[in-house]
Amino acid sequence: MSLLLFSCFFLISLAHGASTIHIPPTQPPTASEKSGLANPGMKFIVAETPLYGPGYNNPQVIEDDASVALAAQRTFRKDPINGWQKYTGGWNISNRHYWASVSYTAAPLFSVALVWFLGFGICLLVICICHICHRSKSIGYSKVAYVVSLIFLLFFTLIAIIGCVLLYSGQVKYNKSTTETLQYVMSQADSTVSQLKAISDYLASAKQAGVLQVNLAANVQTEIDQIGTKLNSSVATITEKATNSSNHIRHFLDSVKAALIVVSIVMLVVTFLGLASSILGMQVIVYTLVVLGWILVTGTFILSGTFLVLHNATTDTCVAMSEWVERPSSNTALDEILPCTDNATAQETLMRSREVTGQLVELINTVITNVSNINFSPVFVPMYYNQSGPLLPLLCNPFNHDLTDRPCSPGELDLNNATTAWSSFVCQVNTNGTCGTTGRLTPVLYGQMSTAVSISTGLIRDAPFLVQLQDCSYAKQTFRDITNDHCPGLQRYGYWVYVGLAILATAVMLSLLFWIIYSRERRHRKQALPEYVECKEIVRVNF
Repeated sequence: MSLLLFSCFFLISLAHGASTIHIPPTQPPTASEKSGLANPGMKFIVAETPLYGPGYNNPQVIEDDASVALAAQRTFRKDPINGWQKYTGGWNISNRHYWASVSYTAAPLFSVALVWFLGFGICLLVICICHICHRSKSIGYSKVAYVVSLIFLLFFTLIAIIGCVLLYSGQVKYNKSTTETLQYVMSQADSTVSQLKAISDYLASAKQAGVLQVNLAANVQTEIDQIGTKLNSSVATITEKATNSSNHIRHFLDSVKAALIVVSIVMLVVTFLGLASSILGMQVIVYTLVVLGWILVTGTFILSGTFLVLHNATTDTCVAMSEWVERPSSNTALDEILPCTDNATAQETLMRSREVTGQLVELINTVITNVSNINFSPVFVPMYYNQSGPLLPLLCNPFNHDLTDRPCSPGELDLNNATTAWSSFVCQVNTNGTCGTTGRLTPVLYGQMSTAVSISTGLIRDAPFLVQLQDCSYAKQTFRDITNDHCPGLQRYGYWVYVGLAILATAVMLSLLFWIIYSRERRHRKQALPEYVECKEIVRVNF
């Protein structure tokens, strides 16, 4: 029995080794590892992640595949559905070969479930046959066996309780960690989408903006329409992929959560009922619970293996994110979680935003120079509105004609304080729309210029975000935060869950055996009592 318990936990430790062994791609093998690899007598355990991936002794392979295959060394595992060949596609949650290879890491637990189901089923059949064939045969009673079986029964019941506690606490914390991670990813996606929409709205507003019925050039308005279409496409892509990934993961985790809660409750109830019925000598209930427990233990081992697969896939994801942050590239499987905006679209949006800002500033300065700062005769309508007083300062254009940064000249107003400075040049208008007091701007003209300045300020304020879109900095920061802040908890609590399941299944499995052993010893002890023998003799004489 001790050998069986040791074997179960040894297999669990082997499965855990598959989720923790990871050598960074840049770390060279040691001399002992090289000799171990060269020795044909040394083999990896069945579920262990290999120390070296497809790029071992071939740096060019790593360099070429790094832009596409993420976590290539960690995911270098056997693929059961590809002739047991090594999987070399890296982390990719949309690839069935990846899931086949990561499922192989839980082979020890699935094997235990299969061996237990078949082995114990055969044992139950043999016990039933022996009980029927040797029904009246007297079997001796051992006091040591009776006491020892009771001690082990209580011990494994306690272990089952510990497994349930570990399982429940791990499940609660794991669910909390996954929820926080998904919320963070969605918040980053929502933030990106809202900023892209803001830029699109600014550009659309610039297309409609005008000062004294003067609008942007027709070619600029056409370019705004084109970039607006591309931005809307990027918004739709980010929203769709982030939402779909989040919903799929959330639904799967909700199902796993429900299964874990049901398993922990049912297994705990069966364990207590089995203990009570064994002590009280309710043999019919004991054997009924044995059959039920036989099936539940099998399912729990399978669930433990399933969660080990999820745990390893989570660790693979964290490694993939970490590698992508160090070597970002396009067209990777991470695009399914949080896609980057197309670099060409980001670059074009940045250029168009600069162009629109410069055009709006030039439009305002043209109106100031040619209209507001000239004292027209009343015959020059609509340029005449009785403007008078100190001249209106020009607005600083932050960009040259080649869209490079331009410093402000002396006397020019910065975009951030232009509207405040211009407010002192606003006059009070008469009923005919002309100024009745000293001033260079009518309230209507001031409002048009303020709107144009507000649009320009908004486009400049979002320029850093557009730069981040170009090099995918926002995705880098998101994945870096997940790797540093969320991955440790996900890995720790995922380990708690599948180990808790394995401990619970093992404890209940051994409890089943001692339910049978203790019930048998209790019955034999009862049959060995003098009162039972005398009663049996009286019945035999009477008949």
